[in-house]
Order: sequence, then C-alpha cells, then structure tokens
Amino acid sequence: MNTFSIFNETDENIDEYLEKLEGVLNYALDYEKVKDAEFNVIYVDSNKIHELNREYRGVDRVTDVISFALEDAPDIELDHRILGDIYICIERAHEQAIEYGHSFLREMAFLEVHGLLHLLGYDHMTEEEEKIMFGKQEEILNGYGIRRDNNG
Repeated sequence: MNTFSIFNETDENIDEYLEKLEGVLNYALDYEKVKDAEFNVIYVDSNKIHELNREYRGVDRVTDVISFALEDAPDIELDHRILGDIYICIERAHEQAIEYGHSFLREMAFLEVHGLLHLLGYDHMTEEEEKIMFGKQEEILNGYGIRRDNNG
C-alpha cells in the first residue's frame, strides 16, 4: 500500500483542493504501477523554496517544484520504497496558473505529478526524456480529469 502526506507550511488555506490533489497522486501511483511506497508533498512559500534551491541545487532563485529522491542514495535499503519529498511553491503555482491560462488546482496537480515522476526516476534533461516525462504528466492529469480545456 502506498502512503503519502501533504503538508502545507504556508498561511494559505488549500483545504478545498486536498481531495483532488490526493486523488491525482493516487491515480499517478496506479498509472506507474507503484506499490508499497511512501513520500511527502510539502507546500512552501517562495522564501523557503528559494533557500532550498540555493542550498541543494546551487541555483539562487525561486522555483516551482523541487524533488528530493531518496532512492537516488545507494546506501539506503528498506523493505519498502521511501521515495522522498516534493516541495512546491504555492506562490509560483498561482503565478504559473495565470501565465499558462489554467486553474490553480491544475497547476498544483501538475507540479505534484511532475515532482512524483522525478521521485520515480524520470527526468527532462534531454529532449527525449522531456518528451517521455511531459507526455506521462499530461496522460495522468487528463486521465484523472484535470484537463487544460476544462480549466480543471
């Protein structure tokens, strides 16, 4: 059985979105046939994600999502999968929802799925990797019913 927790470390109330955000994560885990895994999603403000980006990635700017994949560490062995943590900047999610012309819910779901796919080993460093990863993101979001065209 998969388990995950969503933590909101901001002052913004996201309770109205939690059921759908949990649903899309469960859908993504089923889509990827992931079993017996756990991870966290942590919503943070721009100051916190800027700090994480600078400290762990050496990039001195705010970003939208950062994933810390524990399975990338070869010295960790467990009887189940602990995937890691996904940090999402709520402020960037608001900005990008406006920029891309879709709902805040869709942007948060997109960032969650994007982060989860990183935890599962997907990347977008090459054109081919990007095509695969972004294709999966759209299939998952569309399959769960969070589409661009219905402003999900």
